[in-house]
Amino acid sequence: MSGVLAGMRVVEVSAFVAVPFAGTTLAHLGADVIRVDPLGGGIDANRWPVTEDGTSLYWNGLNQGKRSVALDLATEEGRETARRLATAPGEDAGILITNLAPGWLDLGDLRARRPDLIAVVLRGNPDGSIAVDYTVNAATGFPAVTGAGPEPINHVLPAWDLLAGSLVVTAVLAAERHRSRTGEGQLVELSLADVALAAAGHLGFLAEAEVNDADRPALGNDVYGQYGRDFATSDGRRVMVAAFTPRQWRALVDATGTRAAMAALARRLGADFDDEAARFAARADISAILRPWFARRPLADVRAELDRHGVLWGPYQTFRQLLAEDPRASTANPLFSRIDQPGAGAHLSPGSPLRFGGLGPGSARPAPVLGEHTAAVLAELLGE
Repeated sequence: MSGVLAGMRVVEVSAFVAVPFAGTTLAHLGADVIRVDPLGGGIDANRWPVTEDGTSLYWNGLNQGKRSVALDLATEEGRETARRLATAPGEDAGILITNLAPGWLDLGDLRARRPDLIAVVLRGNPDGSIAVDYTVNAATGFPAVTGAGPEPINHVLPAWDLLAGSLVVTAVLAAERHRSRTGEGQLVELSLADVALAAAGHLGFLAEAEVNDADRPALGNDVYGQYGRDFATSDGRRVMVAAFTPRQWRALVDATGTRAAMAALARRLGADFDDEAARFAARADISAILRPWFARRPLADVRAELDRHGVLWGPYQTFRQLLAEDPRASTANPLFSRIDQPGAGAHLSPGSPLRFGGLGPGSARPAPVLGEHTAAVLAELLGE
């Protein structure tokens, strides 16, 4: 292992997104992450997307760089082996991350075996009841302001899973720092629901509802409180443009040659478009002025002109278009390399987006085959 966390050993008992994402994040940074699964795989072993022969690209992507141990967790012998792995000796070991916390993985027992154990446990709801990203998101209010109509719209990105996974990593690093100073272990608990609710609070959504006694409307692709809008190009593509600052606003106006029209609109409305609230209030009229400029030009010409003027913008693109057209999603970006993933073949894969000085980004490594490292890990750590 290489990376800033080289030497750290983490045992992961998990499923779905958040904790597997945390584990692969730690692995990309150099930690030895050992994922423990039941024989035949856990409940996420075959989750879509899959290849034609059924190999889970989802599982592979969330388990890169780990070592895989498969145990018969239906038996006491297999469960005891998992407990021994979680509490195996080592100055930088004794770290467990889980979002399952099954009854046989009793945290009190584990801490009795190893008092300096660091255990990070992610639950669905803070009371321990089950929840997943999609049920949590439905209750937070975000689907009500997604889309443009009266019906709630779920977003596809499992944002709360990813944010929770990042907080699991944060918890591991904070607890390990505390242990290195004091020798004390930690039990860190968090819930997916609390992660989402904290985000809604920090971003002002909850205060807005309470203080203003109002629900934010669903605005489609308009950016709330700023000017941002999508436009169609002449060749059937779409772009998103935004102007959050006076400089960005002037760049957009100059690139589209609409300075005179925007000045006339500002005079008619008695508005100062250097003010972001004024731009937001006039967004429909502003977009009506800008729309023909985009509609007359193909994406290539739009790109050239917007880039020349330093406009804040981005193209809409499918995942296949991203791979075909965007150099950031290629080996030209140090984030990516091509790996030979068993069951899926060679494909582009990311390492860590963090870059630590001369170490560079964490290199992508294939996910293990289920149970691939069972014998080696049991021999190395337990002498079996």
